[in-house]
Formats: sequence, C-alpha cells, structure tokens
Amino acid sequence: MLSGRRLDLLAPSPLDVEIEDIAQGLARVARWNGQTEGRHAFSVAQHSLLVLDILLRRKPDAPPGEQLAALLHDAPEYVIGDMISPFKAVVGGDYKAVEQRLLAAVHLRFGLPAEIPARLKSDIKRADAIAAYYEARLLAGFGETEALTFFGRPQGVSPDGLPLSPWPAEQAQKNFLKRFRLIEQALALRVGRPGSGKPR
Repeated sequence: MLSGRRLDLLAPSPLDVEIEDIAQGLARVARWNGQTEGRHAFSVAQHSLLVLDILLRRKPDAPPGEQLAALLHDAPEYVIGDMISPFKAVVGGDYKAVEQRLLAAVHLRFGLPAEIPARLKSDIKRADAIAAYYEARLLAGFGETEALTFFGRPQGVSPDGLPLSPWPAEQAQKNFLKRFRLIEQALALRVGRPGSGKPR
C-alpha cells in the first residue's frame, strides 16, 4: 500500500488497514468495469458515498456505526478490485472468502464487529441495489426493464440530489475521507457522552 503497509490476503490483520489506503484505492477502482458515461469513471469510492446517502434517506436516524458500515461495505475492493457479479459467480467461494476476511479486518480496524448484524446487512444491501439501479440506468446504459430485473424497483428513493455525476479520482478520494472523518467524529462524541456506552 502507499502507506507502506503490507496486507496478507490470506490472513489480513486490522493493524495493516489504513483509511487513506482504502480511499486511495476505491477512488481509482471503476464500477461497471469503466463502462459508464462521462469524462471520469464512476468509482467505488463514489458508489460507497451514494449507498450511504441512500441508507440515510431510508433511515435518517441511522447511528454513526451503521453509517460507517455502509461507507465501508465495499472496502475490500481497495485491495482486490471491483469484480463484476457474473465473474464472481464463475470464480465462486474462494473469492467470497477472501472478500469476507478483508471486510472483517476492515470492520475490526474501525471498531465495528467483524460480522455486522443481519438487519443492518439487509439495509445496506437494499441501499446498494437502489444505487446499482440508478447507476445502471443513468450511467451504464441499461434499459428500465433490464435494470428492474437485476436490481428491483428503487421504491421511496428518487435520484434527485444523489451524487450520480462521476467525479475525478482526487475528488472522490477527498469526499470519501471527509465523510469518514465526520462519522469518526460522531462516533467519538457518542462514546464520550456520559452513559452512552459503546457506539451502536
């Protein structure tokens, strides 16, 4: 990594995970294999912010820990890239195992449980599908029927105001880190409040 960290793919340690490396990598990994409209690729970093924004539209009271889990839901891709779903299916379980180990290390590094609760996982997955629908329709050339078939109808969330115009890599990286720092501050305030206990 640019930070100087060396990450073992087979046994990743949370101690070797740095948010700057994650932001650097995700801002330079293209969604949809780069097959999107615009001067810039639509990066995984920007997609992660889009998913977080959608989660907050659907659940405005989501606590900072849940927001962090949404922001980091694709964090393993800073190491292994964004493999398209059909190819993931061909590769099979080995890819998913590596991905899950990396995600667990990322979660532990930033104070989340290695495995997030099923309800939160479902909330993030739904926000991810809504993001994918709008990316497919507005950036990747999918027709409505095709997008609905793969991702379902984005009920209750319009694209208005969502970050769907591709940013340059530097802007995506900066925006990702800025949002991370804001969540980090909110978590610190939550922990520091008398009687608050652990962050949710």
